[in-house]
Amino acid sequence: MHIIQNLISNFQNYLLILPVALISLTVHECAHGFVAYKLGDPTAKDAGRLTLNPLRHIDPIGLLMMMFLRVGWAKPVPVSPLYFKNPKKGMLLTAIAGPVSNLALAFVSVPICEIFGYIAYVNTGAFSTVFDVLSEIFFLFAILNLGYAVFNLIPVHPLDGSRVLGYFMPDSFNLFFVRYGQYFQIAFFVLILATDVISNAVYFVQINLYSLIAFVWQFPLNAIFNLF
Repeated sequence: MHIIQNLISNFQNYLLILPVALISLTVHECAHGFVAYKLGDPTAKDAGRLTLNPLRHIDPIGLLMMMFLRVGWAKPVPVSPLYFKNPKKGMLLTAIAGPVSNLALAFVSVPICEIFGYIAYVNTGAFSTVFDVLSEIFFLFAILNLGYAVFNLIPVHPLDGSRVLGYFMPDSFNLFFVRYGQYFQIAFFVLILATDVISNAVYFVQINLYSLIAFVWQFPLNAIFNLF
């Protein structure tokens, strides 16, 4: 009986995580393409990637990783730096757009989570349960987006952090990254699967970012709660 209850609980968690993961990954990739397009690169637009349709962005394996391991990916948006007036700066802005979009989603999700949690706390019965679930959804939304942003800023090819680092490094370093990046990538994912080093580091930053955002929203939220 206990095993069945655990299976049901896990299934419910995955049902909550699925739409959150789909939205987070989709917004992230669409942000890359949108910024690249604004900087003069039509590659993502021509490939039909300037859309919020998840089917255009989702990589099935990356989505499953996101749901079960909280670390995943989507299909990379195609970008051609040759269209940028300043290729290094263009790649920097395009790369940073994805994590920034996730940070923005998290920043908006935290107060919504807190508001729904407060409503659930001051009410009873089914009404309370509904808002408790909504609070949990937006908590997952904030946490997952923060984790995805932090993870993607790790400077390992092909993550966004490698392109951010590339902006500050000489061309010789970037050529080295391009040539041998696949080996770093393999070692990186072996490290993820074999140890908890990466996940623990991401979790540490993730939780502290959530606490920081909650602190920023604390005073306006308290003012709202005091009105009721």
